[in-house]
Amino acid sequence: MAKSERTALVTGAAGGIGRAVAERLAAEGLRVVLSDRDPGGEAVAGSIGGVFVPADLADPQEVWRLAVEARRAYGRVDVLVNNAGFQHVAPLERFPLDVWQAMQQVMVTAPFQLIRSFLPGMKERRWGRIVNLGSIHALVASPYKAAYVTAKHALLGLTRAAALEAGEAGVTVNAVCPAYVRTPLVERQIADQAANLGLDEGEVVQRVMLEPAAIKRLIEPEEVAALVAFLVSDDAGAITGSCLPIDLGWTAR
Repeated sequence: MAKSERTALVTGAAGGIGRAVAERLAAEGLRVVLSDRDPGGEAVAGSIGGVFVPADLADPQEVWRLAVEARRAYGRVDVLVNNAGFQHVAPLERFPLDVWQAMQQVMVTAPFQLIRSFLPGMKERRWGRIVNLGSIHALVASPYKAAYVTAKHALLGLTRAAALEAGEAGVTVNAVCPAYVRTPLVERQIADQAANLGLDEGEVVQRVMLEPAAIKRLIEPEEVAALVAFLVSDDAGAITGSCLPIDLGWTAR
């Protein structure tokens, strides 16, 4: 299958990591379907010659609709990048139940729904790539992030189970697990963490986000996109069921 015939679906693609991934895959020659609840994804799609499908993955019916419309755009989906997510920082005893449920839907159930939708076609064609955007919080925990940590741990479990089921058909399933990336989501966390920990925002960056890391900086979205691009290439056909950290040395301790 020529690369130019392959279609990728990237969720959460209006900004941050998702946008960087969509742009990189388009530059690599793939046809790209972008999805986000943010209508700004339309402009991103236009800039890379892709197709935008608006969808709110907190609604299971919207996820099923996205699957149908993504397949309709180019007739197939060969590469699935489950990137959409959001963060809410609060003490566990005050964590809103509706927010907890929405986070599990967006970051665990929606990826399951999309994998369930596209895996049969990938198996039939004997080629496919699924990349789930995890987090360092798929491997370690932080306070005040119970819902996010739970979702990312669950997503890693889904990644590994799907990899075992899909491998014989030539389909790989992997998770990319970055530490703090320079995105709007992380910028919003700085203020939330400052309020919960009684620190100023500069202290949050240094003492919470960068203290465990060997390399003291935020990760750029393009660095994550480069790893995703490798994982969806033919060169990465022997890598599956893996969690690939981009963590600046966080887990080396």
